[in-house]
Amino acid sequence: MDGTVLVADDDRTIRTVLTQALTRAGCKVHATSSLTTLMRWVSEGKGDLVISDVIMPDGNGLEMLPRIGQERPGLPVIVISAQNTIMTAIQAAETEAYDYLPKPFDLPDLMKRAARALETGRRVRSRTESVEPPRDEDDLPLVGRTPQMQALYRLVARVMNADLPVLITGESGTGKSLIARAIHDFSDRRSLPFVIATTPDLKGADGPSALAARARGGTILFDEVADLTEEAQARIVRMLDSFGDTAPRVMATSQTDLMGRMEAGLFRQDLFYRLGGVTVAVPSLRERVDDIPLLTEHFLARAERDGAARRTIAARAMDLIRAYSWPGNVRQLEHTIRRLVVTSPEEVITRAEVESVLGNQPEIEPLVGGGEGEKLSASVGRHLRRYFDLHGGVLPPPGLYSRILREVEMPLIEIALDATGGNQAKCADLLGINRNTLRKKITDLDIRVTRRRKLM
Repeated sequence: MDGTVLVADDDRTIRTVLTQALTRAGCKVHATSSLTTLMRWVSEGKGDLVISDVIMPDGNGLEMLPRIGQERPGLPVIVISAQNTIMTAIQAAETEAYDYLPKPFDLPDLMKRAARALETGRRVRSRTESVEPPRDEDDLPLVGRTPQMQALYRLVARVMNADLPVLITGESGTGKSLIARAIHDFSDRRSLPFVIATTPDLKGADGPSALAARARGGTILFDEVADLTEEAQARIVRMLDSFGDTAPRVMATSQTDLMGRMEAGLFRQDLFYRLGGVTVAVPSLRERVDDIPLLTEHFLARAERDGAARRTIAARAMDLIRAYSWPGNVRQLEHTIRRLVVTSPEEVITRAEVESVLGNQPEIEPLVGGGEGEKLSASVGRHLRRYFDLHGGVLPPPGLYSRILREVEMPLIEIALDATGGNQAKCADLLGINRNTLRKKITDLDIRVTRRRKLM
């Protein structure tokens, strides 16, 4: 690998690691913590490749991409970002980034992408070959800011271009098929077909081969794979075993416990292990209640853009929407909001109107309150019991221990930071943990750290 690489990142450690790795690979490297310096180098004609962070002390790296394109058409830019959201990936595509990687990134993977980018620059490929077509923000398949969704975004970003099958699990209405589509649309296979396999596609001796031919190296999605007959499962196994060098990527969705079905003899073991390269578990709406107001506003705005009258939600109505269990998840919420937009006679949707639309569906009390003087352990136990009750006799998704710890850790650390005025050394001492441990938790939990006012 040869060429000159311009690295822009405000993290000195990342600049050092990239400089050393690229230099060992045979490249010349110019590294800076300033977008101003980066743009000066670009305008001077330096660099065959740019690797840039998004959030920098003197600006936003994504906002620099159009200027780089004007100054140096064809200069590839790889964006690296700790803001691991689907929206970041979309913005990177819209601003014509060559590639996008989330932090923390895999260094060998980044080096491979850098080598491809340098080769692309040498062959002066057109930008339409190296970037995806922009998408409207209104088509955003995933909306959410909770820790559960942030973790999902990071996992989706990591598996986008991994050459592994993907199994997407979650309850009905959580958006499993949309996630599969997003993984395809933001991957290196985005210009190739995305084929959703149906039962007729798997019938007959030639069905599976015809299905693979339609995909042409793109993506095949087996939607709700647990519903397939044993005969269809066997044909999928034979099809996967017959793939050659131009094999399509395989994804599957399931709202049932595939491992449980396999252990019960209802799902083929060989197919289970062929589909489960990476498992993406989509949280239910009950597990990310704090996203409900954001999703509600998103659906209200979408309805208005589609020509419906402008509507807002009264505070007490939003309390009820947040408190409801939403067994149909995001899909049910979207349909409910659309119905409210149509049926509400006034601009402000009231609590009574929400109650009317929800009808006889069970109403869940908000997870707040409790008796005065109640012990913390009793309060936590009450909320956990309510969480189990919401699943209607079915066990919650696996990974409950880590999810609950995360939910407790995040407010604890935020409040402790407030109490210590944002001083991490004092905060670590208050919590009784190592300062490096605190820093790692702040990063993992995506806690925004600012100078805070001490609590009295």
